[in-house]
Amino acid sequence: MKEFEIKPKIYFDEGSLEYLREIKSKNAFILSDSIMEKLGYLKQAVDYLESAGVQCDVFTEIKPEPDVMAVMNALEHYMEHHGHTVIALGGGSAMDTAKAMIYFLHQAVSKTGQSFDKPQFIAIPTTSGTGSEVTDFSVITINGKKTALIDGLMAPDIAILDSTCTKSLPPHVIADTGLDALVHAVEAYVSNKATDCTDALAEKAVYMICHNLVRFYRNPEDKDARECIQRASCLAGMAFTNANLGITHSMAHAFGGTFHLSHGRSNALLMEAVIEYNANLRDTSDQKVAAKYGQLARVLGLPARTTREGYVNFLQAVHQLKRDLGIQSSIKAAGIKEDEFMAAAETMAQQTMADRCTPSNPRTPTKEDIIAIYKAAY
Repeated sequence: MKEFEIKPKIYFDEGSLEYLREIKSKNAFILSDSIMEKLGYLKQAVDYLESAGVQCDVFTEIKPEPDVMAVMNALEHYMEHHGHTVIALGGGSAMDTAKAMIYFLHQAVSKTGQSFDKPQFIAIPTTSGTGSEVTDFSVITINGKKTALIDGLMAPDIAILDSTCTKSLPPHVIADTGLDALVHAVEAYVSNKATDCTDALAEKAVYMICHNLVRFYRNPEDKDARECIQRASCLAGMAFTNANLGITHSMAHAFGGTFHLSHGRSNALLMEAVIEYNANLRDTSDQKVAAKYGQLARVLGLPARTTREGYVNFLQAVHQLKRDLGIQSSIKAAGIKEDEFMAAAETMAQQTMADRCTPSNPRTPTKEDIIAIYKAAY
């Protein structure tokens, strides 16, 4: 039996950060970072909250690609203040830290036998890619491995999408996070847990990303493109929190954690090799997955008179999008040394097989398959 759920109430449009004036809470614990502080978004959020009589405690020690120690540091600060509301203001790292903090807080309380009174959780994304504002996923590094935590407790109660918060993103971040959103949508679309509901969200997200990401990349002042990408990221998040992801993400967790690449860039470098593996055009007896990639070509207005033509045109569209965004054509071109990469391939493959995103991949891989995909992407 499949299910579909969308939890958070979403406020969007330019200036929607002002919704914080309406928050009913004694105090708020805000997780953000020094960049949000410098850009003034953190002060703006605090001002809105304080005007509503909410006492604010601010934690700005967010680390990129957070590990469990960073989460415990945040949790320690939270325990000192016991905020009735938790607010994550930032990119995926702020969201992941806040979610994991709530997750580990619940674990700690449960061990005492007490009931867990979850704080209200508000997510305010300042990048457009993770979709974390509408998901129950968190990715943190545990014992040197990127680990996906999945728990309904981590889903935000409220999401605020204010496109002004993404206006100051540098181009490489726009590219990486935008492609992360595209992979979210595509993997949810071909997932073995996909439904009509998730397909509708994923198709719309793919269309919006492919028609607006380059515009946003070239001109962050383009309000329409900026808002489209922010909303597309949110739609993709809704899709994958219900349909889960696939081995692009599983492999990216292992690869990015090993070679210290951003999550979005890791996904971008692996995406095409995974699409080729999943489509498996050599197996003429079952081309359901290839047909779904072909349907995405139709969504983009590309010729797809046959399964092969649609699949090829979609793959070419992905390739061209990456070129337009200045993404390297291969892992080798990204500067990863061949001997180091090949030496790590088996360990990364083992991590991929154990990743929580792997079971929903449309084609069930072996460890040898994963190693072959890594080599193809290199």
